[in-house]
Amino acid sequence: MEFFDYLIIVGYFLFTIVIAIYYYKRAGKSTSEFFLSGRNLPWYLAGLSMVATTFAADTPLAVTELVAKNGISGNWVWWNFVFGGLLTVFFFARLWRRAGIMTEVEFAEIRYSGKPARFLRGFRAIYLGLFMNVIIMGWVNKAMTSVLKGIFGVPEEVVIYYVFACMLLVAIYSAISGLWGVVVTDAFQFIIAMFGCIMLAIIVVNSPQIGGVAGLQEKLPSFTFNFFPVITDEVSIGGAFALTVTSFIAFIGIQWWASWYPGAEPGGGGYVAQRMMSAKNEKHSLFATLFFQVAHYGLRPWPWIIVGLCALVLYPNLSTADKGMGYIYAINDFLPVGLKGLLVAAFFAAYMSTIATQLNWGTSYLINDFYKRFLNPDKTEKTYVRASRIMTVALMIISVFVTLFISRISGAWEFILECGAGVGLVLILRWFWWRINAWSEISAMITPFVIYPFVKYAGIIFPDTLFFLVGGTTVVWLVVTFLTKPTDEKTLMDFYTRIYPGGVLWKKISDKLPNVKSDTGFFKMFVNWFFGVVLVYSLLFGIGYLIFGSYINAVIALIAASVSVVVIYRNLASSEIRIN
Repeated sequence: MEFFDYLIIVGYFLFTIVIAIYYYKRAGKSTSEFFLSGRNLPWYLAGLSMVATTFAADTPLAVTELVAKNGISGNWVWWNFVFGGLLTVFFFARLWRRAGIMTEVEFAEIRYSGKPARFLRGFRAIYLGLFMNVIIMGWVNKAMTSVLKGIFGVPEEVVIYYVFACMLLVAIYSAISGLWGVVVTDAFQFIIAMFGCIMLAIIVVNSPQIGGVAGLQEKLPSFTFNFFPVITDEVSIGGAFALTVTSFIAFIGIQWWASWYPGAEPGGGGYVAQRMMSAKNEKHSLFATLFFQVAHYGLRPWPWIIVGLCALVLYPNLSTADKGMGYIYAINDFLPVGLKGLLVAAFFAAYMSTIATQLNWGTSYLINDFYKRFLNPDKTEKTYVRASRIMTVALMIISVFVTLFISRISGAWEFILECGAGVGLVLILRWFWWRINAWSEISAMITPFVIYPFVKYAGIIFPDTLFFLVGGTTVVWLVVTFLTKPTDEKTLMDFYTRIYPGGVLWKKISDKLPNVKSDTGFFKMFVNWFFGVVLVYSLLFGIGYLIFGSYINAVIALIAASVSVVVIYRNLASSEIRIN
């Protein structure tokens, strides 16, 4: 790192502070402005903010590690979420915007009734806004510590103070500017982060040690470049990413709709729902989410994958635990003055965009769905905005404390998927089936934690655990649903009048509301979902084929993507969600 590198980093931080100050007054008007940008976000800002949030400091390292272990196809452990992501786009984005609520957790009391609904709202506010949120931020802090330790070469006990200082800055600008400042800063941060990652990939792959894409292909086994896992029951197939038939079904057929995971919640949730509810209207909500899915899965991974492949050649002796650090070593070894500072700023940007969203999103739950709802109702908007700013800083302090006790993060994503297994179907059906009640959701949240120890004791490993966890949880919540009273009819009728989701599973209620329009066109929604999935995967693989010189496959994939765009455009243009 030279003086010019540090100058770039300082310039980045100063620009971030300027954005926060600019939005200070606007954020202070109301909690709607502070948490939802006055429901006036254009689709491109909302979409960029979603993509930036999922680009955490550890994301390039995680992809590098996946590639090092199993080649390109190792990324299917997260690529399979495309199916659920596109379901959110075409079935749920419009419903979230239509709901007119502040947070995902508030949904409980417009959809369900009585004490169970109040309990569910309060419990989820604390569980997600505090418990899960500070664990995620602690995880991100730990990852950023590893990144800066590798870049600056200083001990972890020293570099962690850099991270905490950065987090303090994030807490300050998040508290000052609310969601407006967060999303505008996200857009700026994402552009910096992606430019830096693309430049790194170009420089490293064209270095003398690699010799371009052709040289990279010569130096690595052919299976490393497979885009798809091998389906086999053999014990070993030479290092390629292999799945048994049951594991393949668990990944591709179950995980994406059945398991809760931050940023990939079935039906949308968390910060994704927050951005959808912040959009100008239903059209902007849908396009923001569609842009997010295309950019997140179809466009963004390749710079990381290329560096990950190069790291296999450049640093072959790294231990399994350190495979991801190959990305950091590539930064140190190949980037010239200026670009190194830019990429370090990019890592700060990736880190800060994730933390800023977690702070704002978590605070919205704790203030709107716990403090305002149960502890201190009927106060002025200025009171709640002031409480929101205090809570933002408080969450930062708590997450710093949690970070000090996190020693390892490997396997955490598996644990989260397993302990959220089975709740996904409830989160989807609660929009489209009147009989789902608060007890359905509560039982679906609790059951995986009960089944989990027995599954692990039996020696069943992930992802095969999903068959037992999802199956057991589904049986339990269905039984609970039919053994408990349904949501009272007035609440159901109010919900249907507000959301009008349509469908045969609401017929009992919709028949009593003949003057309320119902959403139709479910066939078109399924068609759009199918072609949305084709669009994302065609872009993803088409770009990959193009990079590796398989031009015929690239043309076929990109034609498929183009056809998908045309089909989706025409269907949306003829539906209630107008293009123009």
